[in-house]
Amino acid sequence: MRTGIIFEVSPSERLRLERVVRDRNAAQKHVWRASIILLSADGVGTAAIMRQTGKSKTCVWRWQERFMTEGVDGLLRDKTRPSRKRSRQAGGRWPW
Repeated sequence: MRTGIIFEVSPSERLRLERVVRDRNAAQKHVWRASIILLSADGVGTAAIMRQTGKSKTCVWRWQERFMTEGVDGLLRDKTRPSRKRSRQAGGRWPW
């Protein structure tokens, strides 16, 4: 883990994360996110987590940080992104 990234996984959170990893119907992105947190909680280093999950260092750091701020629920949902649709200008005309 990065220096300064320390978090505790409560027994109930660990149980939820282990269920996600074991669930054969879970989305794979949720499975590897949960795996990153479980490995981090067990004290495994970032390089070893990268090898075991096949994810980049920035990806590992992103999900560690998301867990620290939002908990398990933060891992199981994606952040919203802005729409790619362009809006019309005043008067109903397109901007180009």
